Amino acid sequence: MTVSHPTRWQAAILEAVRAQGFARIRALAGTLGVSDETVRRHVRALVEAGLLTRAHGGVAWAGAAPALAAPLAEAPFERRLREHAAEKRALAAAVAARVEDGQVLLIDTGSTTAYVAQALGIRRNLTVVTNSLEIARHLVGRAGNRVYMAGGELRADLAATVGPEALAFIRQFRADLAILSVAAVDSGGTFMDFDLDEARIARAMIEASSRALVVADSSKFGRRAAVGICATTDIDLLVTDRAPPPADAGWISEAGIELIVAPV
Repeated sequence: MTVSHPTRWQAAILEAVRAQGFARIRALAGTLGVSDETVRRHVRALVEAGLLTRAHGGVAWAGAAPALAAPLAEAPFERRLREHAAEKRALAAAVAARVEDGQVLLIDTGSTTAYVAQALGIRRNLTVVTNSLEIARHLVGRAGNRVYMAGGELRADLAATVGPEALAFIRQFRADLAILSVAAVDSGGTFMDFDLDEARIARAMIEASSRALVVADSSKFGRRAAVGICATTDIDLLVTDRAPPPADAGWISEAGIELIVAPV
């Protein structure tokens, strides 16, 4: 048996067990906010697929499992999380300051938005829709939050779900704010990404939100990437770590984008 499209609960269980190596059923149920029986049902499928193994009242990470364990154990996303951590924390704190208790948020996958999820610990009763395992893990079961994890293809390099199923799930919601990461912002103000799947997710989140916020460090300005996400007219707030050069400041002002500079 394989699990090519894990449910949001299965994805969350896999991430929790992978991070710790072992987890008890009751602890998983408490973290996810579901019953022990719900966890057991999803765990059963993951054990049958060879992704987890049963061990002493809980489940353990099956490190040799070929179907999903090896890709999730790879380092690209985790390595990006460790890079420029201080800068990302400063950006994340500035983003969290613009979020209010009780809001509905759409948050896409990215190393910086993962730090945003940590910073959102100061907020309560959020409804968060995400395709990111890392973001869901940080916010689920805390401070009265409700977390919805988009289903779809689980990509190890992104630690996130993508594809038509994820897009359809996101489009069901109407959010107060989309919080997005980008790979590049060219000199004309086009927000861009290197990955078509990620760009599609970001577009869907923009369309489903009243306002859109991009969080991008200054190295992203003046760069180009393969896929355009959106133009300046689609973005309401831009959070970065230093004042942009005059050319970029011009189109930001002209588009009416609120610029928030969060120096480290």
